[in-house]
Amino acid sequence: MATPTIDLRRAGERFHTRAGWLDSKHSFSFGRHYSPDNTNHGQLLVLNDDRVAGGTGFETHPHRDMEIVTWVLDGELEHKDTLRNRGIIYPGLAQRMSAGTGIWHSEMNAAAGDVHFVQMWVLPDTEAIEPSYQQLDINAELDRGGLVPIASGQGHDSAVSIRQRGAVLWGGRLRSGEVVRVPDAPHTHVFVARGAAELEGAGALAQGDAVRLTA
Repeated sequence: MATPTIDLRRAGERFHTRAGWLDSKHSFSFGRHYSPDNTNHGQLLVLNDDRVAGGTGFETHPHRDMEIVTWVLDGELEHKDTLRNRGIIYPGLAQRMSAGTGIWHSEMNAAAGDVHFVQMWVLPDTEAIEPSYQQLDINAELDRGGLVPIASGQGHDSAVSIRQRGAVLWGGRLRSGEVVRVPDAPHTHVFVARGAAELEGAGALAQGDAVRLTA
């Protein structure tokens, strides 16, 4: 039986990419940033905390065999892909792209100000599936409090679906003093996207801090 562990990672320890139009902080190895000891936590391979300047963005580029979930915190992000999907991603809108056998897409910020978003990548449990796209507004669920499934491989009604039975991505807009229980799982990754929180066993967490829980 695995021994439970609590691994605290501060915001300042993340890999950092600056490209003028892009300010991106990576929780795991990504692009030119690589560490063999920091490639994933369970099914989660990527958690990028991105700020993209107005009038710029990620030009059309390919993905394959990956479940990609985008969660906007501030501003709006425009998605276009080779399946002719097009959508504006805004705060409270869960968006999922299943790359499958291959898809090309772009993510652009048409506004004058920055867009701030978190993007998470999870490996699918089945390779070479047909590419697909889904988005779902879950603001009403978030406003009720607690943790809400944003993307799920386990059939949660309020979440976009991902092709990975072993993964659920949860989000919450916690009120001052609100207490929630972190879901039990072999691997759980807690990330503070905004504000501050306290996690039993880890202590005070600031914006950008993360905790990797096992067992």
